[in-house]
Amino acid sequence: MVGTVMEVRGRIAQDQAPAPGPYEGVWRFTAAAVDASVPQVRRGVRTLVADLRVPIDEDILHGLLLIVSELVTNAVKHAAVLSPELGVEVAVGADWIRVAVEDQHPYRPKALETDHGRTGGRGLLLVKTITTEAGGSCDVAQTATGGKVIWAALPLRPPAR
Repeated sequence: MVGTVMEVRGRIAQDQAPAPGPYEGVWRFTAAAVDASVPQVRRGVRTLVADLRVPIDEDILHGLLLIVSELVTNAVKHAAVLSPELGVEVAVGADWIRVAVEDQHPYRPKALETDHGRTGGRGLLLVKTITTEAGGSCDVAQTATGGKVIWAALPLRPPAR
C-alpha cells in the first residue's frame, strides 16, 4: 500500500511465527496473447487451486475464474500487438487469493460505466463488480518496463453479511 503507514506493536520471534499454510505461495507463468490462451489459463488457474487444495468458497472460485477469463481476454484483444506474451501470476495467502495479468501495452484501461446500448467493453466493470461483491479489491498499475498489470484479490471466504 503506497503511502500507508503501519504501526508495529511488538515483534514475533521468527521461530514463533506461524508457518504458511501448505497452499500459500506465488506461482507465475506465461501465455501467448492468442484466443486459445483464455481457456488454457482459466484451466491452469483452476487446476492450480485444486492441486494446492486452496480452501476457497465455490462461489468465490467461480468469480475468480471469470475474472481470469476477462483479464486474459482483454490482454489478448487489446495488447497483443505490443505484447505477444502475457504474464500471469497467482498468489495465495492464508485467507485471500490474487490473480494478475501483465502485458507490455502502455494503455491503462479504466472500468467503464454500464452502457446498455453496447454489447462489449464491460469486462473490467464486471471484474470490478465481482471483486467488490466478494469483499476484495482490484487495480491497474504500470510496470517498470512501461506495460501494465491488472490484478484482483479476493478473500477465500465471502464476507459475513
